[in-house]
Amino acid sequence: MSKLIKVNKKNKHLVEVVINRPEKLNAMTKPMWIELGKVFKKLSKNNNLRCIIIRGEGGKSFSPGNDIGEFKKQRSSSKLAKSYGKFLHGTLGAIFDCPIPTIALIEGICVGGGLEIAGCCDIRICGKNSRFGVPIKRLGLTMAAKELEVLLKVTNYTTAMEILFEGRIFGADEAFQKRLVNRVVNDKDVEKEAYKSAELICEGAPKVARWHKQFARNILKNGKVTEKINNLGYKCYDTQDFKIGYQSFLNKTKPKFKNK
Repeated sequence: MSKLIKVNKKNKHLVEVVINRPEKLNAMTKPMWIELGKVFKKLSKNNNLRCIIIRGEGGKSFSPGNDIGEFKKQRSSSKLAKSYGKFLHGTLGAIFDCPIPTIALIEGICVGGGLEIAGCCDIRICGKNSRFGVPIKRLGLTMAAKELEVLLKVTNYTTAMEILFEGRIFGADEAFQKRLVNRVVNDKDVEKEAYKSAELICEGAPKVARWHKQFARNILKNGKVTEKINNLGYKCYDTQDFKIGYQSFLNKTKPKFKNK
């Protein structure tokens, strides 16, 4: 495991993935994109996990996106950029397609590729002094179509165009208005709030959370509810966790789900 992407196991149900390059505000390099993708593909296979938190090390920055210093060798032509893009887009896909609920714990800067990483998560919680934006117009670069897809899924067409055309860096309140984040809290409370959300997720029936994620992604992809997905929605009644939850509700006790 690379020291630039850390995985901290909090308990058997919760892990924390850390972008660990605080001296560069957690700017992403090609090896880091590759490693982050591998981490999420591996975690996706863990049936015991109920939630994944992703954050940047140091408390000052989630990530400003790609390390510009890497462009000369890695992205100085369309051919090189296309090769680089395969890894970057593969990683974004691995985060977005992860069946486990994900939370982006955003402290400080969340710009460019950092915003794309956060955008692939299910829930995004930031501090009041967090900053957002995609200022790539200043570099004469486009946001690749597969990256723009992430932004469109989180916001909408007009908001995405505003972000890209203007290239502004804006604050947390505006990010909330643009639906880029779910919640804005005091900077000192971001970690606490993210873990509170993770705790609530972990308390629920794990299969239910994964099914909800699967249903929603499938509906967004197809633009409708397919018969297959509709029928899958009744599978929960055949699980042990339904029996546990139902009985706990009747007994007015807190359910302890078994993921079965």
